[in-house]
Amino acid sequence: MGRYGVKFSELKAKGEGAFIPFVMIGDPNPEDSLRIIQTLVDNGADAIELGVPFSDPMADGPIIQNAGLRAMESGTTVAKSFEVIAKVRAQYPDLPIGLLMYANLVFKPGLEQFYAKAKAIGVDSVLVVDVPLNEFAPFQQAARKHDIESIFIVPPNANEATIRAVAAHAEGYIYLMSRNGTTGLGKEMDQGLPQLVALIRSVTDVPIVQGFGISTPEQVSQVIKMGADGAISGSFLVSIIERYHDNVDELCSVLASAVRGLKAGTK
Repeated sequence: MGRYGVKFSELKAKGEGAFIPFVMIGDPNPEDSLRIIQTLVDNGADAIELGVPFSDPMADGPIIQNAGLRAMESGTTVAKSFEVIAKVRAQYPDLPIGLLMYANLVFKPGLEQFYAKAKAIGVDSVLVVDVPLNEFAPFQQAARKHDIESIFIVPPNANEATIRAVAAHAEGYIYLMSRNGTTGLGKEMDQGLPQLVALIRSVTDVPIVQGFGISTPEQVSQVIKMGADGAISGSFLVSIIERYHDNVDELCSVLASAVRGLKAGTK
């Protein structure tokens, strides 16, 4: 059993859901980024999802796009991102670590080389956000060769055929979007999500983690009550980094409080 399997089993035994924060590696710079990730984990994150900055992040809204720009302006590359991840893995040997990537960054070194390096630094999963399921076979073959789990997204308007296709390939967890569109804050969850969670649950026992627009403990609690196994919060936490990035001590204090609150919503 991989780190995700162990973590979800532990949480289920305690009657808790998973809280998974997302941040961009290198935002606002690689050194402070490492401290930010440490703050997330030390204050309750059950796993982490990390973005690698990319020049054309079409799935992301302005908050995460700006995080990528700050990271790139600070000199964060894929190689520098991997250095940060290796340090996180060394400090937290049991923490599930996932990457959110765009295909060009995976293709550039070659699929085999990318996944081999990801394995070497301790990555558990990779979500390639801009490759559809029907074109993903080469990625998943390379990932499986190196024991990397592939994460797939289910949109809120998914039909049963789509859900069954995702379930047939899903590993680690299934990423259920709260709503259509790009990442961001201030939008309501799709009203059909409870039925969608039930449908996913009827065809697979892979954990379901819901993300997009989650920013309060009450929303996290709602996600868990509707049957999901966990919640992801990204734009909300990245907006805190944007607001306080010039004062890392204050930034980490505010982040710590936010993460403790969001984690409380899983219990």
